[in-house]
Amino acid sequence: MIEALLNKMVKVGNLTLHLPGGAVKTAGDGSGPPVTMRLTAKGLRRLVANPSLGLGEAYMDGDLVLEQGALWDLLEMVGKSGGRAPKRGTRLTRARKALKRTLQSLNDRIASRRNVAHHYDVSNAFYRRFLDADMQYSCAYFARPDMTLEEAQAAKKAHIAAKLNLSPGMKVLDIGSGWGGMALTLAADHGAEVTGVTLSTEQLALAQERAQAAGLADRARFQLTDYRDLDQTFDRIVSVGMLEHVGAPNFRTYFETVSRLLADDGSAVIHSIGRMSGPGATNAFTQKYIFPGGYIPGLSEIVRAVEAAGLWITDIEILRLHYAETCRHWRMRFLADPEIPAMFDARFRRMWEFYLCGAELGFRYGGHMVFQIQVAKRVGALPMTRDYMFEGERAR
Repeated sequence: MIEALLNKMVKVGNLTLHLPGGAVKTAGDGSGPPVTMRLTAKGLRRLVANPSLGLGEAYMDGDLVLEQGALWDLLEMVGKSGGRAPKRGTRLTRARKALKRTLQSLNDRIASRRNVAHHYDVSNAFYRRFLDADMQYSCAYFARPDMTLEEAQAAKKAHIAAKLNLSPGMKVLDIGSGWGGMALTLAADHGAEVTGVTLSTEQLALAQERAQAAGLADRARFQLTDYRDLDQTFDRIVSVGMLEHVGAPNFRTYFETVSRLLADDGSAVIHSIGRMSGPGATNAFTQKYIFPGGYIPGLSEIVRAVEAAGLWITDIEILRLHYAETCRHWRMRFLADPEIPAMFDARFRRMWEFYLCGAELGFRYGGHMVFQIQVAKRVGALPMTRDYMFEGERAR
């Protein structure tokens, strides 16, 4: 059984596996750096029973030990072998996945706050160790391949700001404002009056502290609020990396809320991870340990929700390998940081290493990408051509 599984998962590469009891198995075509790993009996049972969950759990718990090579070398073999490629499956398989994603991502207000706390309230100090200086925890924009992470994250904010087509004094809502970097940039560089909402107490405290320190507390205000509970009107709405937490059953509610909160001549830019293969199911390891309640949508699901909300889709851009490069920067910083081993135990560190490697793998060899979708309430809310985007971005 393990031999069949290995041959299915590793077609490219050079893998040697030591099994409990002394047996040795090999897989791959012999290319690339050699990887040698050892499994305990518990790790072997996990891997055979559920490969997508068991591989990560075995590594996290020390039941999979790499004796030669790194975790990325192992997982890249899987990615290059097509082990992370999206598969449509049968009609029955798709129906099961649809039921699974519905049950996993119902995300009422209580569940949403609990799920956000699970991931984002770990520690601000932890995220500082591997994010850029502005603590942007979403896909950067590598306008040039030689950009640093800081440069690419600044380029991402400029790219989105240009699509917002801002004028000084506009009221902007930032849904899922994180540690405040986007809101502070829009307030400082564009003269916007920004309201940021988050469900993370850790993020809220730091965002408010940063606004105060920058002298922007009167123009960049942050609050612990579910976006569904807002009742103000905004000229612009921006949301970066939050749609993945909404859940498939709530996409229509999300865009109906965007429509309700937008002024009649307003527009919004939504930046989210997406799937090129259409609706799917969240990876088991990610769902259990990293983002409970999270779901990466297919663009088709979002288009249907936007149409149902009565909004115009005024622009869509697909960013393909940008997030792979972002995750690579995070992974290298995470592994190189000397303080993280003192902050968290080995199991937590291995869990996060597996998550960061797996995320990069999904964008580099799987079916994940990022989309930026611009929507408006009125057909004439924005200029007829995209020239304003290019001009705004060049100006910054």
